[in-house]
Amino acid sequence: MSRPVEQRRFTLNRVFVVSLILVAAFGTWGLIDPEGMSSTSLGFTTFMLTSIGWYWLLISTGFLILAGFLAFGPYGGVKLGDDDEEPEFSTVSWIAMLFAGGMGAGLIFWGVAEPLYHFREPPGMPGETAEAARAAFALTNLHWGLHAWSIYGICAMVIAYFTFRKKQKPLISTPIEALFPGVAGQRLGQVANVLGVFAVVFGLAGSLTMGTLQIRAGLGELSGTPLSFGMSLAIMAVMYATYMTSTAVGVDKGIKLLSNINMAVAVLMVIYIAFVGPTAFIFETLVDSFGSYLTQLPNLAFHLLPFEGLQGWTASWTLTYMIWWLAWGPFVGIFIARISRGRTIREFCAGVIIVPTLFSLFWFAVLGGAGVFIELFGGGGIAELVSQDVSRAFFIFLDFFPFGQLLGFIALFLIFIFLVTSADSGSFVLSMMTSEGQLNPPLTYKLVWGTLVAVLTVATLFSGSVEVAKAMAVTGAIPFSVVLLLQVVGFLRTIRTERGGARVHSLRASARSING
Repeated sequence: MSRPVEQRRFTLNRVFVVSLILVAAFGTWGLIDPEGMSSTSLGFTTFMLTSIGWYWLLISTGFLILAGFLAFGPYGGVKLGDDDEEPEFSTVSWIAMLFAGGMGAGLIFWGVAEPLYHFREPPGMPGETAEAARAAFALTNLHWGLHAWSIYGICAMVIAYFTFRKKQKPLISTPIEALFPGVAGQRLGQVANVLGVFAVVFGLAGSLTMGTLQIRAGLGELSGTPLSFGMSLAIMAVMYATYMTSTAVGVDKGIKLLSNINMAVAVLMVIYIAFVGPTAFIFETLVDSFGSYLTQLPNLAFHLLPFEGLQGWTASWTLTYMIWWLAWGPFVGIFIARISRGRTIREFCAGVIIVPTLFSLFWFAVLGGAGVFIELFGGGGIAELVSQDVSRAFFIFLDFFPFGQLLGFIALFLIFIFLVTSADSGSFVLSMMTSEGQLNPPLTYKLVWGTLVAVLTVATLFSGSVEVAKAMAVTGAIPFSVVLLLQVVGFLRTIRTERGGARVHSLRASARSING
């Protein structure tokens, strides 16, 4: 008797049906006409990045400022849950899971490549100089540091607050319905949920495409296997089987175990490179780049380069990254919210923003610093390779170290597990978003969304281009940015009302105590 009811709920979920149709349509388009889908995505994102670049930078920097206010302002002691609630996961497991879900594979892909790219071709100055190296690390840290994790943090905090403190559904629409109560708010909320699904699916597919291309390049470099589209399909098939198995196991077991293993391996690998490579140079780079980043951050946070005529560079790098984090915001936000119950806002900001940022700075100082050292004082050649084939750069870089081939296979393992963790988390979050906010969504939903993400990834793989993958990753975030702004307004209005009510209650209690 219960099965027909469950089936009815499944088919009548409007957000699920509309999202499914839209994503399936894009996936079919990509399989039938991959060139058409690729060119359309590139054209759309290029236009939006160059025509309203100021808008994207202001949103991203605004999230950073807001995160600072929430951490150090009057709401820092508010707990994301009941006042007496304890965190569900240990601090180590919590940080490992949010980090692996947030950007793990991207760090490996760009760890060496991005600093060397900016070192060779910095915007507005000659390349391959000391100043170019310093600018390269400042720009890389801007793209992967506080801005990125503040976007993730705010997206997660809003959902966690309404879910665990206000006991409402963990949906993108919840803060919007609080802002616009009634039928209009419900309809606007459904649109917001669909746009959120769109942003997550495209962001995930673009990232999985880049990761698959890097795994393919690594296998080709390490084993001499010819690169082909069939090889990309085989990698994606294995990845699909792995993340669907992990998804079926659940967050508490699958994602937690994979995240802890991967974090441990990543830390050991970067420490190994730091101490067998040019150690003194690497740590000097770390200190220098950390200082440059902090001192230049106020300027870089509003840096668009209009007077130099370099809006194209800003659109291709800084703004693309900022929208990329916005694209992953609903996905990583809901996932981080799911694992952050019982944390105060201040503790949440420290764990979600400060700790991962410090690790990212360390990561780029080690890998990028060693890469710059090789260019300046070693054999060189990696920076040129980055411009030609960024997917191979990391594996060529590892050949400069003892046991380079072994490191290459370890890196392949890291990339693969990071991607599996991201896809696992993404399937879980998409299922939550389309099952009316169930914290433990049905397996059927996970299978559907995991499969659709794989189909869209395969469609993007037809292009074989990192640029197309980046365009796909940010396509869904462009319309979703308005939803994020509405979420923030709804959150601030609600938490202000709560704290105001708490103060009134406290004053009345004090008055009664005095009068009594």
